[in-house]
Amino acid sequence: MSDTTHAPPKRNFVQSLEIDTRLLGMIGAFILVCLVFNVLTDGRFLTPRNIFNLTIQTVSVAIMATGMVFIIVTRHIDLACGALLATCSALMAMTQTVYLPDWVGLPLGHPAIPYIAIAVGLIAGTAIGAFQGYLVGYLTIPAFIVTLGGLLVWRNVGWYLTSGATIGPLDGTFMKLGGINGTLGATWSWILGLIAVAAALWGLYASRRNKIAHDFPVKPAWAEAINAAIIAGGILGFIAILNSYQIPQGRLKRIFEAAGQELPEGYTASYGLPFSVLLLIAVAVTMTVIAKKTRLGRYIFATGGNPDAAELSGINTRMLTVKVFALMGALCALSAVVASARLTNHSNDIGTLDELRVIAAAVIGGTALSGGIGTIHGAILGALIMQSLQSGMAMVGVDAPLQNMVVGTVLVLAVLIDIIYRKRTGAK
Repeated sequence: MSDTTHAPPKRNFVQSLEIDTRLLGMIGAFILVCLVFNVLTDGRFLTPRNIFNLTIQTVSVAIMATGMVFIIVTRHIDLACGALLATCSALMAMTQTVYLPDWVGLPLGHPAIPYIAIAVGLIAGTAIGAFQGYLVGYLTIPAFIVTLGGLLVWRNVGWYLTSGATIGPLDGTFMKLGGINGTLGATWSWILGLIAVAAALWGLYASRRNKIAHDFPVKPAWAEAINAAIIAGGILGFIAILNSYQIPQGRLKRIFEAAGQELPEGYTASYGLPFSVLLLIAVAVTMTVIAKKTRLGRYIFATGGNPDAAELSGINTRMLTVKVFALMGALCALSAVVASARLTNHSNDIGTLDELRVIAAAVIGGTALSGGIGTIHGAILGALIMQSLQSGMAMVGVDAPLQNMVVGTVLVLAVLIDIIYRKRTGAK
């Protein structure tokens, strides 16, 4: 009688690490884009200053892209997110500069003004998103039509709120969420980076221990160590790059003069991690937890995978649609905070074409237009790739029309690659 037992199949290096090949391909594409533009710009693209600027420019689109993942996963689309950002930005700007000072009587600079303005924007964005979700979920109007109409409506509501004028300067505390006006500095950035590394390593350890406790297969110890080193190196390397971007002496002098002090001779300081990036990290963690650990997340992906089966199993898909669009509206308001704070004012064209960038970021990040598949980290990486392309082309001197042509081409190629990948791997 022959021995029918077989040894488990040998796995190569990448398979042992259990790294998502799609994610690996996206990281490779991002690195390639950075290296190409670094050569074309004579080394200016990968300087700490440009990486810092690239990071804060990515945040507003990346925040909305995390919400677009849920929208597309449930087989809908949102063409109004850029226009909704403009409405929320206009409302928050007017709240800071007109409504609270003139109507309520709070003096400019009052410490409560920025927080009230942000709350007003979040409430408005959530309400508008929920209203659009109601039209899609309960009145069964296609999301494409609802949000296409919303694109026209909310863009012009923002215009009427400000009569087409640029509103600024905004509150100083509010502007700290824009990027360069609000950072942690070198010391606190290192502290936060070390905390993030410790949390990541603990997460890897807890996951491995949980698998062993339930007799699930685990990676080899060397593979776990390599993954841990990659994660720790990535986090600390990112912090090191941001900390190497020093505040110009002229700006430091103005900061000290505003505090009634004299700039010490030879004194230097780094920007460090921007508050807006912290906000993006918080959004990414929250959305990932929602997607993987909550009933809402399970319902979202179940509905996207098979809407009819989800409804038959007892999921209220209509209310789920309202919730997903309401969440997207809240994220549009958060993006409005970051975008207007970075510009230090509200302008009439804020958020223009952001809806296309957000959709492109989600799709490039692996969210399937057929629904049911998508990741938060993929959408953020997609937003970073999109911003890198645009920033690199701007530095090289490519004009805006050609930039948009390239972005459109990349979006089509991303969908084509996704279709080919799913056919070859058998993924749905």
